[in-house]
Amino acid sequence: MATEARRTGDGDGSNTGYTLAIGAAAGLAVGLLANLARKAAVQAPTVASGSWDQALANEHKAALAIFEQLEQTTDRQAGRRSFLLMQLKHAISKHAFQEENSVYAQMRDMGMKEGADHLNHEHGYVKQYFYDLGEMSKSDPAWLPKLREFHQWIKGHMRDEEEDLFPKLRGMMSEAQNKHLTALMNREGLKLA
Repeated sequence: MATEARRTGDGDGSNTGYTLAIGAAAGLAVGLLANLARKAAVQAPTVASGSWDQALANEHKAALAIFEQLEQTTDRQAGRRSFLLMQLKHAISKHAFQEENSVYAQMRDMGMKEGADHLNHEHGYVKQYFYDLGEMSKSDPAWLPKLREFHQWIKGHMRDEEEDLFPKLRGMMSEAQNKHLTALMNREGLKLA
């Protein structure tokens, strides 16, 4: 009778650990699925763009839109600036990760080492701008001019990619290579999405 009570959980509460373990496992599974769904939603616009170069151009446009929102803030909107800067940093960090781990590597493999190294070097300055803006008080009157400097600078970086280096790379590769690069870039983006 005591054995039967333990097996069914009657009386002494011995199934509590088992029930908690099932609950924890279910919670973990739900959390993992929710995280995968969030990642898929973040990467979806890039995947929907089609080719790797069009996807990156669309991500450029999205980042520039956040810059424009930031430039419309005032020194009295420190909270909004912090939030938008965080969004911008995440978007550009994911974007740079994709470029560095797929596109720039492919550029080097295709003999475009100088261009890839130049773009990769410029990503260091992107990080410096984020560091500087993050360290400054968001209500500092010097904050917005620094952001505008960053905005103008990054537009030049994007222009070099979209108008020169990326079309050159795309033209050097076969259709199969371009499709492969698109898939690779999307896998890299999903890692940080």
